[in-house]
Amino acid sequence: MGYEVLARKWRPKGFDDVVGQEHVTRTLKNAIETGRVAHAYLFVGPRGIGKTSLARIFAKALNCTKGPTITPCNECDMCREITAGNALDVLEIDGASNNGVDQVRDLRDQVQFAPAHGTFKIIIIDEVHMLTTAAFNALLKTLEEPPPHVKFIFATTEGDKILPTIISRCQRFDLRRIQTPLIVERLRHICTAEGITIDDDALLAIARGAEGGMRDALSALDQLISFRGDALTEDDVLAVFGLVSRRSLEGLATAVLKGDMPEILRLVGLFDSAGKDMRRLTVELMEHFRHLLVYLYVGEAMSTLDATPEQIRALSEQAALADAVRVHQIADQLAEMEGRLRFALSVRTLIEMTLIRCARIATAVSLEEVLSRLNALRSDEPPTVTSKPAASATRPNNIYDDPLLKQVLEEFDGKIVSIEDGDD
Repeated sequence: MGYEVLARKWRPKGFDDVVGQEHVTRTLKNAIETGRVAHAYLFVGPRGIGKTSLARIFAKALNCTKGPTITPCNECDMCREITAGNALDVLEIDGASNNGVDQVRDLRDQVQFAPAHGTFKIIIIDEVHMLTTAAFNALLKTLEEPPPHVKFIFATTEGDKILPTIISRCQRFDLRRIQTPLIVERLRHICTAEGITIDDDALLAIARGAEGGMRDALSALDQLISFRGDALTEDDVLAVFGLVSRRSLEGLATAVLKGDMPEILRLVGLFDSAGKDMRRLTVELMEHFRHLLVYLYVGEAMSTLDATPEQIRALSEQAALADAVRVHQIADQLAEMEGRLRFALSVRTLIEMTLIRCARIATAVSLEEVLSRLNALRSDEPPTVTSKPAASATRPNNIYDDPLLKQVLEEFDGKIVSIEDGDD
Protein backbone atom coordinates (compact mmCIF):
# COMPACT_ATOMS: atom_id res chain seq x y z
CA MET A 1 0.00 0.00 0.00
CA GLY A 2 1.31 3.47 -0.91
CA TYR A 3 2.02 6.31 1.46
CA GLU A 4 -1.06 7.95 2.98
CA VAL A 5 -0.77 11.65 3.72
CA LEU A 6 -1.34 12.81 7.29
CA ALA A 7 -4.51 14.72 6.40
CA ARG A 8 -6.12 11.43 5.31
CA LYS A 9 -4.47 9.15 7.85
CA TRP A 10 -5.56 11.32 10.78
CA ARG A 11 -8.98 12.22 9.45
CA PRO A 12 -11.51 12.12 12.34
CA LYS A 13 -13.27 8.76 12.65
CA GLY A 14 -15.72 9.70 15.39
CA PHE A 15 -17.49 12.73 16.81
CA ASP A 16 -14.97 13.02 19.65
CA ASP A 17 -12.09 13.25 17.16
CA VAL A 18 -13.47 16.41 15.54
CA VAL A 19 -11.53 19.42 16.82
CA GLY A 20 -13.10 22.77 17.58
CA GLN A 21 -16.70 22.05 16.48
CA GLU A 22 -18.31 21.00 19.75
CA HIS A 23 -21.46 23.01 19.05
CA VAL A 24 -22.11 20.82 15.99
CA THR A 25 -21.04 17.44 17.33
CA ARG A 26 -23.09 17.90 20.51
CA THR A 27 -26.23 18.68 18.50
CA LEU A 28 -25.76 15.73 16.15
CA LYS A 29 -25.16 13.32 19.01
CA ASN A 30 -28.24 14.55 20.86
CA ALA A 31 -30.31 14.17 17.68
CA ILE A 32 -29.19 10.54 17.34
CA GLU A 33 -29.78 9.71 21.01
CA THR A 34 -33.26 11.25 21.06
CA GLY A 35 -34.30 9.93 17.64
CA ARG A 36 -34.76 13.44 16.20
CA VAL A 37 -32.58 13.06 13.11
CA ALA A 38 -33.68 15.50 10.41
CA HIS A 39 -33.86 14.59 6.74
CA ALA A 40 -31.44 17.31 5.53
CA TYR A 41 -28.38 19.03 7.00
CA LEU A 42 -26.23 21.87 5.69
CA PHE A 43 -22.64 22.34 6.94
CA VAL A 44 -21.18 25.78 6.17
CA GLY A 45 -17.65 26.94 6.89
CA PRO A 46 -14.16 27.64 5.53
CA ARG A 47 -11.95 24.98 4.00
CA GLY A 48 -10.31 22.24 6.02
CA ILE A 49 -12.30 22.50 9.25
CA GLY A 50 -14.18 19.19 9.12
CA LYS A 51 -17.37 19.59 7.06
CA THR A 52 -16.98 16.45 4.92
CA SER A 53 -15.46 14.52 7.82
CA LEU A 54 -18.52 15.33 9.95
CA ALA A 55 -20.78 14.20 7.11
CA ARG A 56 -19.01 10.83 6.93
CA ILE A 57 -19.04 10.38 10.71
CA PHE A 58 -22.74 11.17 10.80
CA ALA A 59 -23.34 8.66 7.99
CA LYS A 60 -21.43 5.99 9.94
CA ALA A 61 -23.34 6.81 13.11
CA LEU A 62 -26.64 6.26 11.32
CA ASN A 63 -25.68 3.15 9.32
CA CYS A 64 -23.30 1.33 11.71
CA THR A 65 -24.44 -2.22 12.45
CA LYS A 66 -24.58 -1.20 16.12
CA GLY A 67 -26.51 1.94 15.34
CA PRO A 68 -27.87 4.40 15.07
CA THR A 69 -25.20 5.24 17.64
CA ILE A 70 -23.10 8.23 18.65
CA THR A 71 -19.99 6.02 18.71
CA PRO A 72 -19.71 4.15 15.39
CA CYS A 73 -17.47 1.10 15.72
CA ASN A 74 -15.32 1.78 12.62
CA GLU A 75 -14.89 -1.99 12.39
CA CYS A 76 -18.04 -3.30 10.68
CA ASP A 77 -18.24 -3.55 6.91
CA MET A 78 -20.53 -0.52 6.67
CA CYS A 79 -18.20 1.73 8.70
CA ARG A 80 -15.15 0.65 6.73
CA GLU A 81 -16.91 1.19 3.41
CA ILE A 82 -18.06 4.68 4.41
CA THR A 83 -14.55 5.56 5.60
CA ALA A 84 -13.11 4.34 2.30
CA GLY A 85 -15.79 6.22 0.34
CA ASN A 86 -17.19 3.21 -1.54
CA ALA A 87 -20.37 2.41 0.41
CA LEU A 88 -23.36 1.64 -1.80
CA ASP A 89 -25.79 3.38 0.54
CA VAL A 90 -23.71 6.54 0.99
CA LEU A 91 -23.33 8.57 -2.20
CA GLU A 92 -20.66 11.29 -2.09
CA ILE A 93 -21.19 13.74 -4.93
CA ASP A 94 -18.97 16.61 -6.01
CA GLY A 95 -21.24 19.57 -6.61
CA ALA A 96 -18.72 21.25 -8.91
CA SER A 97 -18.73 18.45 -11.50
CA ASN A 98 -22.30 17.24 -11.01
CA ASN A 99 -24.14 20.53 -11.02
CA GLY A 100 -26.67 20.13 -13.81
CA VAL A 101 -30.36 19.28 -13.94
CA ASP A 102 -29.69 15.86 -15.49
CA GLN A 103 -27.47 14.78 -12.60
CA VAL A 104 -30.10 15.89 -10.07
CA ARG A 105 -32.80 13.96 -11.95
CA ASP A 106 -30.64 10.82 -11.80
CA LEU A 107 -30.19 11.43 -8.09
CA ARG A 108 -33.95 11.70 -7.58
CA ASP A 109 -34.40 8.35 -9.27
CA GLN A 110 -31.74 6.70 -7.10
CA VAL A 111 -33.18 7.85 -3.78
CA GLN A 112 -36.46 6.09 -4.49
CA PHE A 113 -34.80 2.70 -3.98
CA ALA A 114 -34.36 1.30 -0.48
CA PRO A 115 -30.82 1.06 0.93
CA ALA A 116 -28.93 -2.11 0.01
CA HIS A 117 -27.31 -2.85 3.38
CA GLY A 118 -27.63 0.03 5.81
CA THR A 119 -30.57 1.62 7.56
CA PHE A 120 -30.50 4.83 5.51
CA LYS A 121 -29.50 5.94 2.05
CA ILE A 122 -27.39 9.03 2.64
CA ILE A 123 -26.60 11.62 -0.03
CA ILE A 124 -23.54 13.81 0.66
CA ILE A 125 -23.06 16.72 -1.77
CA ASP A 126 -19.81 18.62 -1.30
CA GLU A 127 -19.52 22.24 -2.48
CA VAL A 128 -23.27 22.24 -3.00
CA HIS A 129 -23.24 25.96 -3.86
CA MET A 130 -21.84 24.99 -7.28
CA LEU A 131 -25.20 23.54 -8.34
CA THR A 132 -27.03 25.64 -10.89
CA THR A 133 -30.30 27.35 -10.03
CA ALA A 134 -32.15 24.90 -12.24
CA ALA A 135 -30.52 21.96 -10.44
CA PHE A 136 -31.48 23.41 -7.07
CA ASN A 137 -35.06 23.85 -8.22
CA ALA A 138 -35.16 20.27 -9.50
CA LEU A 139 -34.10 19.11 -6.02
CA LEU A 140 -36.62 21.15 -4.04
CA LYS A 141 -39.55 18.73 -3.91
CA THR A 142 -37.40 15.72 -3.11
CA LEU A 143 -35.53 17.67 -0.44
CA GLU A 144 -38.77 18.82 1.19
CA GLU A 145 -40.47 15.41 1.26
CA PRO A 146 -37.83 12.71 0.76
CA PRO A 147 -38.52 9.01 1.28
CA PRO A 148 -38.18 8.05 4.97
CA HIS A 149 -34.98 6.10 4.31
CA VAL A 150 -33.12 9.08 2.74
CA LYS A 151 -30.93 11.66 4.48
CA PHE A 152 -29.27 14.61 2.70
CA ILE A 153 -26.04 16.18 3.97
CA PHE A 154 -24.74 19.26 2.14
CA ALA A 155 -21.37 20.92 2.65
CA THR A 156 -20.22 24.28 1.31
CA THR A 157 -17.66 27.02 1.84
CA GLU A 158 -20.04 29.70 0.54
CA GLY A 159 -23.35 29.49 2.32
CA ASP A 160 -24.55 32.82 0.94
CA LYS A 161 -24.75 31.26 -2.54
CA ILE A 162 -27.29 28.64 -1.47
CA LEU A 163 -30.88 29.41 -2.44
CA PRO A 164 -33.06 30.41 0.53
CA THR A 165 -35.57 27.76 -0.52
CA ILE A 166 -32.85 25.11 -0.03
CA ILE A 167 -31.65 26.50 3.31
CA SER A 168 -35.20 26.58 4.68
CA ARG A 169 -35.48 22.83 4.10
CA CYS A 170 -32.25 22.01 5.97
CA GLN A 171 -30.85 22.26 9.45
CA ARG A 172 -27.93 24.64 9.01
CA PHE A 173 -24.70 24.40 11.02
CA ASP A 174 -22.01 27.07 10.73
CA LEU A 175 -18.63 25.53 11.48
CA ARG A 176 -15.94 27.78 12.96
CA ARG A 177 -12.31 28.25 12.17
CA ILE A 178 -10.34 26.13 14.61
CA GLN A 179 -8.57 28.09 17.35
CA THR A 180 -4.78 28.13 17.23
CA PRO A 181 -4.23 26.41 20.62
CA LEU A 182 -6.49 23.53 19.54
CA ILE A 183 -4.54 23.08 16.30
CA VAL A 184 -1.28 23.12 18.26
CA GLU A 185 -2.50 20.41 20.64
CA ARG A 186 -3.75 18.23 17.79
CA LEU A 187 -0.47 18.59 15.90
CA ARG A 188 1.48 17.74 19.06
CA HIS A 189 -0.60 14.57 19.51
CA ILE A 190 -0.04 13.52 15.90
CA CYS A 191 3.70 14.23 16.03
CA THR A 192 4.04 12.15 19.18
CA ALA A 193 2.19 9.25 17.56
CA GLU A 194 4.25 9.53 14.37
CA GLY A 195 7.58 9.78 16.23
CA ILE A 196 8.28 13.34 15.07
CA THR A 197 10.38 15.63 17.27
CA ILE A 198 9.15 19.21 17.06
CA ASP A 199 9.34 22.23 19.38
CA ASP A 200 6.40 24.32 20.57
CA ASP A 201 7.30 27.39 18.52
CA ALA A 202 7.35 25.26 15.37
CA LEU A 203 3.89 23.91 16.16
CA LEU A 204 2.65 27.45 16.72
CA ALA A 205 4.16 28.61 13.42
CA ILE A 206 2.38 25.81 11.55
CA ALA A 207 -0.91 26.63 13.28
CA ARG A 208 -0.52 30.33 12.44
CA GLY A 209 0.04 29.53 8.78
CA ALA A 210 -3.01 27.23 8.69
CA GLU A 211 -5.38 30.15 9.48
CA GLY A 212 -7.82 27.97 11.38
CA GLY A 213 -7.84 24.99 9.00
CA MET A 214 -6.77 21.61 10.38
CA ARG A 215 -6.26 20.11 6.92
CA ASP A 216 -3.93 22.96 5.94
CA ALA A 217 -1.97 22.42 9.16
CA LEU A 218 -1.57 18.68 8.50
CA SER A 219 -0.57 19.29 4.87
CA ALA A 220 2.06 21.80 6.04
CA LEU A 221 3.36 19.31 8.61
CA ASP A 222 3.58 16.65 5.90
CA GLN A 223 5.57 19.00 3.69
CA LEU A 224 7.95 19.87 6.51
CA ILE A 225 8.60 16.21 7.30
CA SER A 226 9.52 15.66 3.65
CA PHE A 227 11.81 18.71 3.86
CA ARG A 228 13.62 18.05 7.15
CA GLY A 229 12.79 14.54 8.32
CA ASP A 230 11.56 13.64 11.80
CA ALA A 231 13.22 16.53 13.69
CA LEU A 232 11.59 19.92 13.08
CA THR A 233 12.31 23.38 14.48
CA GLU A 234 10.67 26.78 14.15
CA ASP A 235 13.38 27.89 11.71
CA ASP A 236 12.39 25.06 9.36
CA VAL A 237 8.77 26.22 9.35
CA LEU A 238 9.72 29.86 8.82
CA ALA A 239 12.09 28.97 5.98
CA VAL A 240 9.50 26.95 4.09
CA PHE A 241 6.47 29.21 4.50
CA GLY A 242 8.02 32.69 4.73
CA LEU A 243 6.55 33.46 8.14
CA VAL A 244 8.02 35.68 10.84
CA SER A 245 8.87 34.04 14.15
CA ARG A 246 6.63 34.61 17.14
CA ARG A 247 9.39 36.38 19.06
CA SER A 248 10.21 38.67 16.13
CA LEU A 249 6.56 39.57 15.71
CA GLU A 250 6.24 40.35 19.41
CA GLY A 251 9.51 42.34 19.24
CA LEU A 252 8.11 44.48 16.43
CA ALA A 253 4.90 45.10 18.40
CA THR A 254 6.94 46.08 21.46
CA ALA A 255 9.01 48.52 19.38
CA VAL A 256 5.79 50.13 18.14
CA LEU A 257 4.41 50.47 21.66
CA LYS A 258 7.68 51.99 22.92
CA GLY A 259 7.97 54.37 19.96
CA ASP A 260 11.36 52.90 19.02
CA MET A 261 11.62 54.11 15.42
CA PRO A 262 15.15 52.73 14.69
CA GLU A 263 14.14 49.25 15.88
CA ILE A 264 10.97 49.34 13.78
CA LEU A 265 12.91 50.23 10.63
CA ARG A 266 15.59 47.64 11.42
CA LEU A 267 13.09 44.80 11.89
CA VAL A 268 11.02 45.66 8.80
CA GLY A 269 14.19 45.86 6.71
CA LEU A 270 15.36 42.53 8.14
CA PHE A 271 12.09 40.82 7.32
CA ASP A 272 12.03 42.25 3.80
CA SER A 273 15.61 41.25 3.01
CA ALA A 274 14.96 37.73 4.35
CA GLY A 275 12.12 37.29 1.88
CA LYS A 276 9.32 37.15 4.44
CA ASP A 277 5.72 37.53 3.31
CA MET A 278 5.14 41.19 4.18
CA ARG A 279 1.41 41.06 3.56
CA ARG A 280 1.15 38.10 5.87
CA LEU A 281 3.22 40.05 8.42
CA THR A 282 0.64 42.83 8.33
CA VAL A 283 -2.24 40.43 8.99
CA GLU A 284 -0.43 38.75 11.88
CA LEU A 285 0.58 42.08 13.41
CA MET A 286 -3.01 43.28 13.24
CA GLU A 287 -4.15 40.03 14.87
CA HIS A 288 -1.53 40.50 17.61
CA PHE A 289 -2.82 43.98 18.47
CA ARG A 290 -6.34 42.58 18.44
CA HIS A 291 -5.22 40.04 21.07
CA LEU A 292 -3.59 42.85 23.06
CA LEU A 293 -6.78 44.91 22.95
CA VAL A 294 -8.85 41.96 24.15
CA TYR A 295 -6.30 41.29 26.90
CA LEU A 296 -6.52 44.90 28.09
CA TYR A 297 -10.29 44.63 28.37
CA VAL A 298 -10.86 41.09 29.69
CA GLY A 299 -7.50 39.86 30.95
CA GLU A 300 -6.40 36.24 30.65
CA ALA A 301 -9.72 34.83 29.41
CA MET A 302 -8.45 31.89 27.39
CA SER A 303 -11.86 31.28 25.85
CA THR A 304 -11.79 34.79 24.38
CA LEU A 305 -8.15 34.92 23.31
CA ASP A 306 -7.12 32.66 20.44
CA ALA A 307 -3.58 32.47 21.84
CA THR A 308 -1.19 30.02 23.44
CA PRO A 309 0.17 30.43 27.02
CA GLU A 310 3.46 31.78 25.59
CA GLN A 311 1.57 34.45 23.67
CA ILE A 312 -0.47 35.31 26.77
CA ARG A 313 2.73 35.98 28.72
CA ALA A 314 3.98 38.35 26.02
CA LEU A 315 0.64 40.18 26.00
CA SER A 316 0.77 40.65 29.77
CA GLU A 317 4.16 42.38 29.41
CA GLN A 318 3.03 44.61 26.54
CA ALA A 319 -0.19 45.59 28.33
CA ALA A 320 1.87 47.85 30.61
CA LEU A 321 3.17 49.86 27.63
CA ALA A 322 -0.10 51.32 26.30
CA ASP A 323 -3.76 51.77 27.14
CA ALA A 324 -6.73 50.37 25.24
CA VAL A 325 -7.48 53.66 23.42
CA ARG A 326 -4.03 53.81 21.84
CA VAL A 327 -4.03 50.10 20.95
CA HIS A 328 -7.42 50.57 19.27
CA GLN A 329 -6.04 53.47 17.22
CA ILE A 330 -3.01 51.37 16.22
CA ALA A 331 -5.28 48.52 15.12
CA ASP A 332 -7.30 50.99 13.02
CA GLN A 333 -4.11 52.18 11.29
CA LEU A 334 -3.07 48.60 10.53
CA ALA A 335 -6.52 47.72 9.20
CA GLU A 336 -6.42 50.75 6.91
CA MET A 337 -2.95 49.77 5.69
CA GLU A 338 -4.07 46.19 5.01
CA GLY A 339 -6.69 47.50 2.61
CA ARG A 340 -4.12 49.67 0.80
CA LEU A 341 -1.41 47.02 0.41
CA ARG A 342 -2.83 45.59 -2.80
CA PHE A 343 -2.41 48.97 -4.50
CA ALA A 344 1.02 49.81 -3.05
CA LEU A 345 4.00 50.00 -5.40
CA SER A 346 6.36 49.56 -2.45
CA VAL A 347 4.92 47.32 0.25
CA ARG A 348 7.90 47.86 2.53
CA THR A 349 7.61 51.65 2.39
CA LEU A 350 3.90 51.58 3.19
CA ILE A 351 4.48 49.25 6.15
CA GLU A 352 7.31 51.41 7.49
CA MET A 353 5.32 54.63 7.24
CA THR A 354 2.29 53.04 8.90
CA LEU A 355 4.27 51.53 11.76
CA ILE A 356 6.02 54.87 12.39
CA ARG A 357 2.60 56.50 12.56
CA CYS A 358 1.49 53.76 14.97
CA ALA A 359 4.56 54.38 17.13
CA ARG A 360 3.73 58.10 17.31
CA ILE A 361 0.19 57.18 18.39
CA ALA A 362 1.53 54.84 21.08
CA THR A 363 3.74 57.52 22.61
CA ALA A 364 1.44 60.49 22.09
CA VAL A 365 0.30 62.53 25.07
CA SER A 366 -3.39 63.31 25.12
CA LEU A 367 -4.90 66.60 26.16
CA GLU A 368 -6.59 64.77 29.01
CA GLU A 369 -3.18 63.67 30.38
CA VAL A 370 -1.81 67.22 30.16
CA LEU A 371 -4.81 68.65 32.04
CA SER A 372 -4.69 65.84 34.60
CA ARG A 373 -1.01 66.52 35.34
CA LEU A 374 -1.62 70.28 35.48
CA ASN A 375 -4.49 69.84 37.94
CA ALA A 376 -2.33 67.56 40.08
CA LEU A 377 0.39 70.21 40.26
CA ARG A 378 -2.14 72.93 41.07
CA SER A 379 -3.62 70.85 43.89
CA ASP A 380 -0.13 70.37 45.37
CA GLU A 381 0.77 74.09 45.06
CA PRO A 382 0.80 75.89 48.47
CA PRO A 383 -1.61 78.84 48.83
CA THR A 384 -0.18 82.26 47.96
CA VAL A 385 -0.32 84.93 50.69
CA THR A 386 -0.98 88.40 49.26
CA SER A 387 -2.11 91.73 50.68
CA LYS A 388 -4.07 92.58 47.56
CA PRO A 389 -7.75 91.73 47.22
CA ALA A 390 -8.37 88.42 45.45
CA ALA A 391 -10.29 90.15 42.69
CA SER A 392 -7.27 92.22 41.76
CA ALA A 393 -4.87 89.23 41.55
CA THR A 394 -3.00 89.28 38.32
CA ARG A 395 -3.01 86.31 35.88
CA PRO A 396 -0.70 85.68 32.90
CA ASN A 397 -1.84 87.37 29.74
CA ASN A 398 -0.78 84.25 27.78
CA ILE A 399 -1.64 80.79 29.08
CA TYR A 400 1.80 79.55 27.99
CA ASP A 401 3.32 82.01 30.52
CA ASP A 402 1.74 79.95 33.29
CA PRO A 403 4.73 78.43 35.15
CA LEU A 404 2.85 75.25 36.03
CA LEU A 405 1.81 74.70 32.40
CA LYS A 406 5.41 75.28 31.35
CA GLN A 407 6.50 72.63 33.82
CA VAL A 408 3.98 70.12 32.43
CA LEU A 409 5.02 70.81 28.84
CA GLU A 410 8.65 70.33 29.79
CA GLU A 411 7.79 66.96 31.33
CA PHE A 412 6.16 65.90 28.07
CA ASP A 413 8.94 67.39 25.94
CA GLY A 414 9.42 65.56 22.64
CA LYS A 415 6.00 63.94 22.74
CA ILE A 416 2.99 64.73 20.59
CA VAL A 417 -0.08 66.18 22.21
CA SER A 418 -3.16 64.68 20.58
CA ILE A 419 -6.84 65.20 21.18
CA GLU A 420 -8.60 61.82 21.46
CA ASP A 421 -12.09 61.18 20.16
CA GLY A 422 -14.62 62.75 22.48
CA ASP A 423 -12.33 65.47 23.89
CA ASP A 424 -13.45 69.07 23.50
